[in-house]
Amino acid sequence: MGAATRAQQVDTSPDLSERDREILDFENRHWTYAGSKEQGIKDLFDLSATRYYQILNQLIDSESALAHKPLLIKRLRRDRSRRQRSRSMRRLGIES
Repeated sequence: MGAATRAQQVDTSPDLSERDREILDFENRHWTYAGSKEQGIKDLFDLSATRYYQILNQLIDSESALAHKPLLIKRLRRDRSRRQRSRSMRRLGIES
């Protein structure tokens, strides 16, 4: 593997802020209880859960975030698509 290839793999994602990287790292954790995650959002980022998820949704669409944490971003994109499909089906009266 050449130096250029290694440099591409060690992408520090300069387009992501430190907070963005911290949010992605935080989101990558596994939470047993929803309340503990909400409290962690407040304690670590001083954000409401609503604002946190708004920022996270912007990150999910970001190519820089995809380069930084590809497995996480792909999983979050799938989860979001699944939720959107489920909501659409409920609105149309289709049960899954």
